[in-house]
Amino acid sequence: MIKTLLKISLPIFFLIISSQLFAQSLQGKVSDSTGVAIPGASVQVVGQKIGTSTDGNGMYILKFPAAGTYKVRVTFTGYVNAEQEVAIENTVKTLDFSLSETKSDLGDVVVIGSRSTPRTNIESVVPVDLISSKDVKVFAQTDLTQILNFVAPSFSSNRQTVADGTDHIDPASLRGLGPDQVLVLVNGKRRHTTALVNINGTFGRGSVGTDLNSIPVSAIERIEVLRDGAAAQYGSDAIAGVINIVLKKVTPYSFSTSFGQSDSKALGREFSDGRTFQADFSKGWAFKNDKGFINLAAQYLQRDFTNRGGLDTRPLLYSASPTRGAAETEAAFQARFANLKAADDARASANGLDRNNMRVGNSDSKNGGAFLNGQFNFGKTTQLYYAAGFTHKTGSAAGFYRLPTQTTQIDLSIYPNGFLPLIDTKINDYSLSVGLRGKAGTWDYDLSNTSGENNIKFDINYTVNASLPTGTSPTSFYAGELVFRQNTTNFDINKKHIIDGGFLSSLNTAFGAEFRVDNYQIKEGELLSYANGGRLIGTSPTASGAQVFPGFKPGNALDQSRNNVGAYADFEAEFGPRVTLGAAGRYENYSDFGSNFSYKFTGKVKLIGDVALRGAYATGFRAPSLHQQYFNNESTQFVGTVATQVLTVNNSNPIVGQFGVGELKPEISKSGSIGLAGRIAKTFTFTVDAYNIDISDRIVFSSQYARERSGGVLVPTGVVNQILNTVDPTAQINSVQFFTNAITTNTAGIDVVLTNKFTLGAKSSLILSVAGNVNKTVVRSVQGSDRIESDPTLKAKLFDRLERSRFESSVPKNKLNITATYNVDKLSFVARTVRFGEVTYLNAIDPNIPANGLPTQLDQTFSPKWVSDFSVSYAASKVWSVTVGANNIFDIYPDKLYIDPRNNASNFNSSPTSNYSGGLDNTSNGRFLYPRAVSQFGFSGRYVYGKISCTF
Repeated sequence: MIKTLLKISLPIFFLIISSQLFAQSLQGKVSDSTGVAIPGASVQVVGQKIGTSTDGNGMYILKFPAAGTYKVRVTFTGYVNAEQEVAIENTVKTLDFSLSETKSDLGDVVVIGSRSTPRTNIESVVPVDLISSKDVKVFAQTDLTQILNFVAPSFSSNRQTVADGTDHIDPASLRGLGPDQVLVLVNGKRRHTTALVNINGTFGRGSVGTDLNSIPVSAIERIEVLRDGAAAQYGSDAIAGVINIVLKKVTPYSFSTSFGQSDSKALGREFSDGRTFQADFSKGWAFKNDKGFINLAAQYLQRDFTNRGGLDTRPLLYSASPTRGAAETEAAFQARFANLKAADDARASANGLDRNNMRVGNSDSKNGGAFLNGQFNFGKTTQLYYAAGFTHKTGSAAGFYRLPTQTTQIDLSIYPNGFLPLIDTKINDYSLSVGLRGKAGTWDYDLSNTSGENNIKFDINYTVNASLPTGTSPTSFYAGELVFRQNTTNFDINKKHIIDGGFLSSLNTAFGAEFRVDNYQIKEGELLSYANGGRLIGTSPTASGAQVFPGFKPGNALDQSRNNVGAYADFEAEFGPRVTLGAAGRYENYSDFGSNFSYKFTGKVKLIGDVALRGAYATGFRAPSLHQQYFNNESTQFVGTVATQVLTVNNSNPIVGQFGVGELKPEISKSGSIGLAGRIAKTFTFTVDAYNIDISDRIVFSSQYARERSGGVLVPTGVVNQILNTVDPTAQINSVQFFTNAITTNTAGIDVVLTNKFTLGAKSSLILSVAGNVNKTVVRSVQGSDRIESDPTLKAKLFDRLERSRFESSVPKNKLNITATYNVDKLSFVARTVRFGEVTYLNAIDPNIPANGLPTQLDQTFSPKWVSDFSVSYAASKVWSVTVGANNIFDIYPDKLYIDPRNNASNFNSSPTSNYSGGLDNTSNGRFLYPRAVSQFGFSGRYVYGKISCTF
């Protein structure tokens, strides 16, 4: 705390001292063309390390070391820069600036989506959202994925729970598509993906995304979200669109810190968990004589876990349910069961075994990182630029509780009451981008190299290897490491031809080439994390490896690389002031699967005034990731309430060959969009864009092919049994899964963004925005190999109902965001409400097929919900501001999971012989109260917070 106070107080102290040393000063106000103050505008002295930003009233003050003539430059995103020379003497001089707005009322200037002149978002040929640094930091969400989930209607992401590594890296969706179908750029350069492939039962299962939370929010100037297929322009993955994160440049000193926690009431209980502390810093320095800049930003975020789990409804915790004897009456059996349960409950109470034995919610997390962004100018036309980042993140997430009755997964001599195993991760993320851009004759060139790495180490704690001799198992294991590295070299040239007279008024021509190398590694864990010690319970073998996450074996370890070479051409022509047409083509050749050519056509026609019709048609592709091609492991997953040893094999494994599945090939897309965008009455802007995306050969992670059983006995002639016996004749592996190009999908939707700015007085304004998205994804066909197609059982399990729901209905089908920002004098009020549309969970078991002699009732649709946030900020001075607020202020939760009335605790207690669970309960015996297989908006409830910011 003392160090933090010193970091904040010392710069302020020196600022006060400097104000006494330098009598020469310039002060004034920065406002827009209507006279409304502009807070946060940058005021810099050209060629000097002198600069500041305006306070909440648009006021600024600059101190000069000596008298003289200086050039002062004022900039603010969305407004035309203003410069003026001023003579500074030994006095206090006043100079006001009035900035002219660009054609968009909020000036959403973007560079993504076109290699021509940057445009405002309503002038762009394709739909682009701009999210400013103020939008990013105005509410209490501290993770970038959570911020975008509430700000961008076409973006969806939620934290996952009880999902191994996915608890620590949030899968995200743009326009309802997968995490790996959106390309992420930083300063326009490709960002590497994570080392993690999602293999558990969450949205995005089988995909590999980018960890957006590895980029400190304090480093971000703005985020550009291109909602249109762009593989022809930027390469693989850009099927749904592109997210470009632009880093800060020259900025004042900025510190902020916040603290908050859940203040929620649900299920008749009060929750005050999830305490979150955040601190960040940023500062950008300009070099003398316009030689460039350097910006440093850092952030530390600590978040405690939340738990919204329910009570375990299983009647007996320490002993298995009895079976009724042949000569035993029902009454006698019920009495015996009642006595057993009473004794069991008494033992649990005496030993402190709580039926709320899970941790269902956000994981523990500590996240610290920094980003450096800079540029050095050689003369007026050549710049050396660079960006470097590092993030270290640790997390702790729980698995399923192991009860004393689960004897093949536990060592009672170590954990007589069972245990809750934890998956602890250490995630390191590195990136470095260096480039040189300038002019060669009449052409602009850009030569760059970008490297990135993401590695994840797994430590499993509070667990055992149940197969080791009784009492000898460690309780902590190192389970191995995943590593992904990427290096991308780009060369781009660009030229805009201005043509006087004639039908064509300008032509922008761009060419480029790219060489990329990917590397993926799996490193084995320690021996006991995966070994089988041979211990038996009676005649039953015990589970190998660390419970909840067996370590990677030597046979899993690998080090695989590939490279690809790409080249593109991009043309954009303006035919007078009203018509713009564009075309792009890109060829890429991969060393592992071959080549692909993508193309894109765009067009925009101004209809009336600033209202334009725009549209695009594009083909695209997504190369299968190295993770999908090579990942393999053995894991413990729960199917219903049954612990299952699941074998994941890659496509080079002979097991996959026995299913007739070949090597992975790229996904291919065709997409089209059409929309209207414009400005009316100077302050009202709107964009309305409809889209349609067809994807063939889409890669899926198959459903689990489980061993066939009859009456609990393995069926020797079963197809899956015969296949698995080739690698596991002792039948410890319960099921197998793999990646394959299996489905064709169609996604269609519409995005609407409306914004208006109201000037209410000299010191007050209101900005109102409404943004919405409606989308629907349909799986049009499922196609397996010839072997799978010829066997109805294999075909049904390739892509079952549950896997279909992950694609069609696991993210909201619609989302509506209404935000109002009211500024008056030193106060700022921000209110936001977001309507998250319905999601639907489909159980793998077809409800039309009875199970255990009874029809299942497990499919469930979760109704739309409104989640509202509110904050108020007070600018105590031009340096300090204070914010208090609440997210989810009305404490809204999703619908509870449906519990079949025949499958609850009272039925267990009164009639144990009719125990009908068998994995047919979505709540996993009452422990999950809210949905985790589908994503809506999470289930942590109300969150209250306070924040202090310092800018000078």
